[in-house]
Amino acid sequence: MSLRWSLNDGVYEVTLAAPPCNEIGSRMLAELERVVKEIDPSRARALILHSDLDSGFCAGADLRELFAAATQGDGRRRKGELQAFLERIHAVMNALDALPLTTIGAIHGICFGGGFELALTCDLLVADATARFCFPELRLGLIPGFGGIPRLKREVGNALIRDLLLTGRSINAMKAGAVGLVSQVVATGQALEVARTVAKRANDFDAEAANCAKAFVKQVPLEALEEEKALFLRLFDSPVVIEALRKFVESDDVRPYV
Repeated sequence: MSLRWSLNDGVYEVTLAAPPCNEIGSRMLAELERVVKEIDPSRARALILHSDLDSGFCAGADLRELFAAATQGDGRRRKGELQAFLERIHAVMNALDALPLTTIGAIHGICFGGGFELALTCDLLVADATARFCFPELRLGLIPGFGGIPRLKREVGNALIRDLLLTGRSINAMKAGAVGLVSQVVATGQALEVARTVAKRANDFDAEAANCAKAFVKQVPLEALEEEKALFLRLFDSPVVIEALRKFVESDDVRPYV
């Protein structure tokens, strides 16, 4: 399995567990869909999303799977399959974003691309000192396509967004804390325990009041998300993207995602 989840004392814990670094492909997507479907908000007040891999939270989309899909079959079929995959990804991200629970991401290590986009669906982020956040998509001739830009715009200022997007550089946990991207920066290895403490506090509040507060302060930017999907699909239909994906797949770099 790419992930597992449990429910204890009113808190769901969703653990990403797909080596090498929780890349989001069809398998991970299917399991995220199952989590969203089976979560029962009447049994919990909070949800924690984290990784148990040393490499980090999530390296992003499964680019090897994406390359294979982009180079098989005729062009119309490929585009249709990509669009269907993107629609499913956005549906899952939107559902996580709007869950009537307090959602907390416990982040360590790599949080790149689609992994960063997944983290941005959470209400609160707790990052340990090893965490790094990055949107490297422009290196592939793309933009983030899983909802990253509209959600990041909801959280931080445009100067940081342009910096992350147009330079492809990463920022560390301290910088992320300074700009308000993460709510807490903690010592290495402590993100999950701190997230659990935060989740316990969520159980102290009336569920209806908490859900009303969340819906008021954290609206899902649906119109901008639709624009992002359309732009991603247009850019993907380019030989530049295919060649960039090919170089990634054929790379013998031990850390090609970086």
